[in-house]
Amino acid sequence: MKQAQPLPGYLVQRYHGWKATGYAENRAWYRHLAEEGQHPRAMVISCCDSRVHVTSIFGADQGEFFIHRNIASLVPPHSPDGDHHGTSAAVEYAVTALKVAHLIVMGHSGCGGVKGCHDMCSGLAPELEEKTSYVGRWMDILRPGFERVAGIEDIAEKLGALERQAVLTSLENLMGFPFVKSAVEGGTLTLHGLWHDIGSGGLECYDPAADRFVPL
Repeated sequence: MKQAQPLPGYLVQRYHGWKATGYAENRAWYRHLAEEGQHPRAMVISCCDSRVHVTSIFGADQGEFFIHRNIASLVPPHSPDGDHHGTSAAVEYAVTALKVAHLIVMGHSGCGGVKGCHDMCSGLAPELEEKTSYVGRWMDILRPGFERVAGIEDIAEKLGALERQAVLTSLENLMGFPFVKSAVEGGTLTLHGLWHDIGSGGLECYDPAADRFVPL
């Protein structure tokens, strides 16, 4: 592809630094991963936001998490229509092939995708209403969540609530996948919803018994 360009110099330097230190000091572990394959205990669905660093939050090593990132950590409804479904494919692979024991959906504060959904549903972002907007059509997944928080007047509170609704929407949609529902009911898979406050470092977990997010 003629459009591709050489990697930026600062990334090349960082790679060589990692190869000389991080890799060299753990060479046996990397070879083990390469030869034995991956056996992650959990899948994490998180946002593409560059400020969200799941492995750092949980101190995870290579091979520990099967991570899928997309705009606003959303899982679409089960829709076996033969089209391209990246998130659904990742979930299918994690549950049916890797047989992860835990599936975690993690939202976060200040999510741009959630803000876009709010603005679109409020009539403030007509460009996202266009059929050609990939972001807009993806955020359609969260429209039901927007309706559930529509009565909140304070914008900051409303956005925070909508960020948590994104997590709940994904958890609800996950149970629409037959292989997820079967694994959950069979006791081989557990679902978890988290919301991360980037500024404070806080982490909240959804408590289904109380039907709310509680701080960890």
